[in-house]
Amino acid sequence: MDKRELGAFLRSRRERLRPEDVGLPSGPRRRTPGLRREEVAVLAHISTEYYVRLEQGRAPRPSSEVLAGIAGALRLTGAESDHLHVLAGTAPSRTGLHRRDVRPSILALVERLPQTAAFVMSAAFEVLAWNDLAAALMVDFAELAPRDRNLARWAFAGWAPGDATRYGLSDVTEFRHHVVMELRSTLARYPSDPAVTGLVDELRAGSPEFARLWERHDVQDAPRLTKTFRHPVVGEITVDCDSLALTDRDQHLVLYSAPPGSPAAEALALLDVLGAEYVKESRSL
Repeated sequence: MDKRELGAFLRSRRERLRPEDVGLPSGPRRRTPGLRREEVAVLAHISTEYYVRLEQGRAPRPSSEVLAGIAGALRLTGAESDHLHVLAGTAPSRTGLHRRDVRPSILALVERLPQTAAFVMSAAFEVLAWNDLAAALMVDFAELAPRDRNLARWAFAGWAPGDATRYGLSDVTEFRHHVVMELRSTLARYPSDPAVTGLVDELRAGSPEFARLWERHDVQDAPRLTKTFRHPVVGEITVDCDSLALTDRDQHLVLYSAPPGSPAAEALALLDVLGAEYVKESRSL
């Protein structure tokens, strides 16, 4: 049970709600945003004292029934409710290190996919495997040190304005929000993994934008159905974006494809022929 993080998460969800959101009268002007603690306690059918202690990180582990009541009172989404249970220690959680070894069958699949840019990403946004078209569309990952293949670092750490677009991150603002939400869930699953905790600490210290988004305690993300790249060879290209969960290793298979016969499909086919080396030379001009 992560008492400090649980308390912070509860406060963040409580402060975003208005009384009218949960069927309560708004009443006189309030000094602080959101619901009052006693209002949440009443809605959750628990004592105000116990709820206050939860937010302050001083309460013992709540039961699943209490958490369900709090989730309902705070109008949590499914993803937020799952995150609440992870923080409280009432949901199965992974221990130790997140996995970086990719299943051989997935490696073979990535190589066989026709006219589809594909890569495998760890729970901490490390690119673990990729095919030639992904290298041509984004960057030749083989030329980067493993540390520099981390998409979270691409989005936040040390890039000057516009640099990230060299790697296909044309939707930097949206992608940054996605990174923060996913890393918060990853940290809850792997609280003792130094690679995960170190990455979060690094980005919080080095990026004011990451720190600002981190304090929002958001954990739910809308699925990204398309992604637009600004490419030096084929220009702007919008592709379908599918992210498939590989649950056995807590990884994702990310696929960029396009409908047959579309301009985007023709652009991918051209990149497939030209290859990553030609694209790298074009970028350097």
